[in-house]
Amino acid sequence: MDFSLSPELSDLRKRTRAFMDELVLPNEGAIVREDRERRHDTLRGLQGKAKDAGLWTPHLPRDLGGLGLGVMGMCVLFREMGRSPIGARVFNCDAPDQGNMDLLLNSAKPSVRERWLAPLARGEITSAFSMTEPAPGAGADPTNLRTSASRDGDEWVIDGHKWYTTGGGDAAFLIVMARTSEDNKRGASMFVVDRNAPGVEHVRDIAVMSEPLLAHREAELRYRGVRVKDDAVLGEIGDGFHLAQLRLVPARLTHCMRWLGLAERTLQLSREYVATRVSFGKTLAHHQAIQKMIATAATGIHAGNLMTFHCASMLQGGDVKNARAYSSLCKNHVARLLCQTLDDAIQMHGGLGYSDDMPFAQWYRGARAARIADGPDEVHDMVIARDFLLGKLELLV
Repeated sequence: MDFSLSPELSDLRKRTRAFMDELVLPNEGAIVREDRERRHDTLRGLQGKAKDAGLWTPHLPRDLGGLGLGVMGMCVLFREMGRSPIGARVFNCDAPDQGNMDLLLNSAKPSVRERWLAPLARGEITSAFSMTEPAPGAGADPTNLRTSASRDGDEWVIDGHKWYTTGGGDAAFLIVMARTSEDNKRGASMFVVDRNAPGVEHVRDIAVMSEPLLAHREAELRYRGVRVKDDAVLGEIGDGFHLAQLRLVPARLTHCMRWLGLAERTLQLSREYVATRVSFGKTLAHHQAIQKMIATAATGIHAGNLMTFHCASMLQGGDVKNARAYSSLCKNHVARLLCQTLDDAIQMHGGLGYSDDMPFAQWYRGARAARIADGPDEVHDMVIARDFLLGKLELLV
């Protein structure tokens, strides 16, 4: 196994880190403050600079303004961007837009790609993925899907109730999962829906544990007789569950890339503090309890990094089916790692860590969703155990 980077990718990584250090991190507070007022002046300015620097939408092909990087290249850059919760948005590769771009690129009809993908790639609009429903609808078990799409002449009519549609309130378009038959495997389909189409109701943005930030506002939506044409179907009718897996497996991995960046920054900030803070006659860095926290986090970050690279190599090689269990391993490990690293950082900083004078408490409130989003821990544990018990999961790769 060769973990060295090509000269081109190594240069891109250095340029991305420098952009983050010199431009994004110093403006992090301003972007958050402006977003509370629903302004994005600083963000827009940085996005323009990211385009000028040749670091825009690295996951997209060059003909859409991207860098044409594969999943392995994304691993390298997304970790750097993930060192700030607003980093990925600066480069136009944040969730849910990044996964939606890939889905449209690979599954949308030409007319839909032209109408929605092109402006999304340019950063002119945002999008949302509308799948999760209030109970008893689809959650961790997508087969509970209740939203329906029925044929009426040359149109499809969508009716249903969704929530946790991230960014749905401000999105220009929605990718909606709806039931089109009772078939257990091919009973769902995906539709691209104009957010402002008649019958689309934005009920509210759900108040959650973390502060709303940029597109990460959880919308509750109702679809009442929403009509779309055949070209709104992604792939073919009945491809919904299959397309969801094609989107979610890489999406879990890109989440892990960004979370690793934030975990690494958390540990770096903790190192600076424990090296100078004196308690009981010596710096915190000389206390064994602190050293144990540092060692645990460092080991976990490195392990998560290797897991991510391994799963990414499978996806880059086209082995999406077998990568699923490894993406579950990676997602559970990194999500728990991020939460634990932030929790330990708060503990190491004491009252300072619990305050908003440091970013850990805010970051933790957002990070806690990592163990639920894109499949809760328990579902991924089930996938890992199932594949291992069936002899399908090689651990010593």
